[in-house]
Amino acid sequence: MRRATSPAPRARRRLLGTKHVYAASAYVHVLPARLKKVPVAVVRAQMASEKSRVGSEVKARMARVMHDTCAGSAVREVLMPEKEVIERARQDAREGKSPSTQAGEFVHEEIEHVREGKHGATSTKQAIAIGLSKARRAGVKLPPPGAGISKRARRKAARDLAIGQGHPRGRKSRKRARATTRVLKRQGRSAASRKSLSKQASAAARKRGRAARSAAARKAMRTKGPRGRSAAAKKAARTRARAT
Repeated sequence: MRRATSPAPRARRRLLGTKHVYAASAYVHVLPARLKKVPVAVVRAQMASEKSRVGSEVKARMARVMHDTCAGSAVREVLMPEKEVIERARQDAREGKSPSTQAGEFVHEEIEHVREGKHGATSTKQAIAIGLSKARRAGVKLPPPGAGISKRARRKAARDLAIGQGHPRGRKSRKRARATTRVLKRQGRSAASRKSLSKQASAAARKRGRAARSAAARKAMRTKGPRGRSAAAKKAARTRARAT
């Protein structure tokens, strides 16, 4: 038996203009081997229903694609550092500055993101931790924290450092990344306020001790240069003026 083929468009229009047309049970425009007569009104209703169903499926598919695209861009915006930040960190490395100074560029970017409202943070520590994670993944050789930090945080820092140094990484989970982004976007922006940053800096300085603070200041004197020292002195003067 010859296989039935779809009629030409003109023939279909001619068929639809008659009182009865031959139609298939699934698709009205394909003639099957076994035919039956269907009224024109029924055929047209079936065609309209099929067109509406296909259109709704296409719209739903496009909506999913747009949602995934927007979610992907939001994830990249939150979790990926900007090229200018990476270049500044590399410039710091060429100048011989410490890994913590290089990581400071990423922390500064994260604080600016929170202030601009791109996402929030539950605390200043979380914003700093996100910046340090970005730095390690970007290739900054910042060692994982030592004692006093949770085992989970140390393991996460070691994994980020390994990824930044070119070690193989596991498969990324888009669902987990989108969930993290949604949670961060629901957080507030007070973690990046001057008061919160000042409180965090004071608490961190108290833990370091006088000898460590003095050594850091002497190292800053060597690495900042004349222009950097001048800018730091002016900033300190402004800070003291606000405090009084």
